[in-house]
Amino acid sequence: MSAVGGGSRSKTLATWIALLGGSLGLHRFYLYGWRDRIGWLLWPPTLVGTYGVQRMRTLGQDDQLAWLLIPLLGLVIAGTMLTAIVYGLMADDRWKARFDPTGAAPSWPWLNVCGAVVALAVGATALIASTAFMAQRYFEYQAMQRTVRSSPLPGDQTNSQRLKP
Repeated sequence: MSAVGGGSRSKTLATWIALLGGSLGLHRFYLYGWRDRIGWLLWPPTLVGTYGVQRMRTLGQDDQLAWLLIPLLGLVIAGTMLTAIVYGLMADDRWKARFDPTGAAPSWPWLNVCGAVVALAVGATALIASTAFMAQRYFEYQAMQRTVRSSPLPGDQTNSQRLKP
């Protein structure tokens, strides 16, 4: 797949667009145009994950739906950060063959590398944070379920209470 209309696309600009607006598919729209399906498929998990963050802020951390929705946002961010890393570190000849056949688009190698480094930090943070958040909520839920199952219901008698005269 090449750039829309055979135009030139800057590797630096694509890297930084993926870094800053990747979860909304802006880098895909820049490279492939507004008809890119993958760019549009990034919107639903981003919006659903953002809704999960909003639910958690409103209803608190005990909201089970929020801890299922928030990792979607983290995964989309981590995935688009990986894309920014790939763009930033892609060999120039390969980039030119795919997206800049005329060689007219400006490219600043140090900005590409800096974008890839920032994307690595952001992507790793998003992936680890969303995984840790979901795992923490899951294990807290499991502990709560064990506590609920092991506690006697009102009116139930334990063995020690039944043995009393």
